[in-house]
Amino acid sequence: MLKMTKYLFNEEISDWKSWGKVYQSIPAFEKLAKEIMKREGLPFSYLERLTPGTNAVFKIGEHVIKIFAPKETGMDQTSDEATERFAIKFAGSLGVNVPKIVACGMIKDRYTFSYTVMKYINGYEIGKALNGSDGEKLFTLGKKLRVITDKMNISCQNFNGIDVINDPDRSRRWETFPLSFQKERQEYIKKHDYGKPVFTHGDLCADNVFLTNQNVLFIIDFADAVAAPDCYEGALIAFEYRDYPDFLRGYFSKDDKELALSSVFDGILIHDFGGDIVKKAIGNTASLQKLDDLRHFIMKNII
Repeated sequence: MLKMTKYLFNEEISDWKSWGKVYQSIPAFEKLAKEIMKREGLPFSYLERLTPGTNAVFKIGEHVIKIFAPKETGMDQTSDEATERFAIKFAGSLGVNVPKIVACGMIKDRYTFSYTVMKYINGYEIGKALNGSDGEKLFTLGKKLRVITDKMNISCQNFNGIDVINDPDRSRRWETFPLSFQKERQEYIKKHDYGKPVFTHGDLCADNVFLTNQNVLFIIDFADAVAAPDCYEGALIAFEYRDYPDFLRGYFSKDDKELALSSVFDGILIHDFGGDIVKKAIGNTASLQKLDDLRHFIMKNII
């Protein structure tokens, strides 16, 4: 009689879609998380859901556990793991407030899961602070975020081998745009002098910026960090916070309007999420037949 193997994680994962069905499930990950905490000599209480991303992330008392998607999803998370660990250490060395990593490793169960355990940041996503805040507070928060990005955006080695300008895969998010726009974009980024790359977080959306009760900003989730031109960081910020013009006035207060416009325009064209971000902002991609249409949109609606 065959002996049945008992697993801590018992859900079926065969592709990215199947992962998407379970990665926020507390019942699915509770036993696995408990065993990880036990192995690391850390206290376990119960799991609490956090804002969903790509991987399974839960709060456990004073800690946060991130369990990376296994290879069976069809997505290799090895690079994301290495990137996040390097980036947290790098940004932290520059005086940026980042999560403290207390443990990381791998556990073999039904699938092989890599994981990272960090100290929980006692705060809340900045988006909650932006809603209902007056112009002065928004302006101040924008300036605070700019101080942080200025600290981070310094010369850095290409720590994960990504070429944000020449990698053909990074153009796929623009494939729904008119061919005339796609062609002009490709010609522009090939000819434009983007300067030397710097360290960038790459995804400073409201979910990844935390504000404590002492009004201190923390930056989390560095999986999309990359060495890129310095316009890369601000471009995403400009689009993501476009509903808060006072916040953006604070963020771009060091720049004149023309410099800010050029920076956002140049950066969004090479950003990994650029096509999706622009599509979300304008709705109808057919309205962008040429680059000047995008430049006009940024000037009228963002900067």
